[in-house]
Amino acid sequence: MPSSPTGAPLLAARSLCLERGGRQLFRNLSFDILAGQLWQIEGSNGAGKTSLMRILCGLSRYGYEGSVERHVPFLYLGHQSAVKALLTPRENLAFHVSGEGQYGNEQIESALAEVGLYGYEDVASHTLSAGQHRRVNLARLLLSDTSLWLLDEPFTAIDTAGVDALQALLASHVAAGGAVVMTSHQALEVACDVHVLNLGAGATV
Repeated sequence: MPSSPTGAPLLAARSLCLERGGRQLFRNLSFDILAGQLWQIEGSNGAGKTSLMRILCGLSRYGYEGSVERHVPFLYLGHQSAVKALLTPRENLAFHVSGEGQYGNEQIESALAEVGLYGYEDVASHTLSAGQHRRVNLARLLLSDTSLWLLDEPFTAIDTAGVDALQALLASHVAAGGAVVMTSHQALEVACDVHVLNLGAGATV
């Protein structure tokens, strides 16, 4: 797992400001994401959670003020499924991790089984439910060697057992020296400290 120098942030945000439709969503957001930390971004619908996540991962290059420095590779999972309907879960997962390392068929099968998709590896993804699509995406975490995970609403369409398993995985990743930044409407029950950033009323840090 790639890491930054001891004590250095994996990601540093400085003086982030964003306005949309004449409304200030947040201003002067400055924070460091360190190894071993889990950050939860909270806020009502329209508060700017997804916009902030897209800024942090570099998908929004304009329309905001401030800067973001990322010092390690990262994995970003958006709030919408990135599953291609005509491919199978096996093919989707193989495609998504193809640029991250060499993963054998057994590793891909194991990751899909661990997220509850045993027996569904080779069916067309358009026959799967929204929750199963989400599980295909989350299987990428099990094959990721990146230290920084940026996750936008990862619990969407996941049942209680899936939520519990994902929370355990997040805690394990943090305990191993990784870091997680995620958006979620629900309280976390994880075996690690959670840093909460609440967006609302022009949030500042």
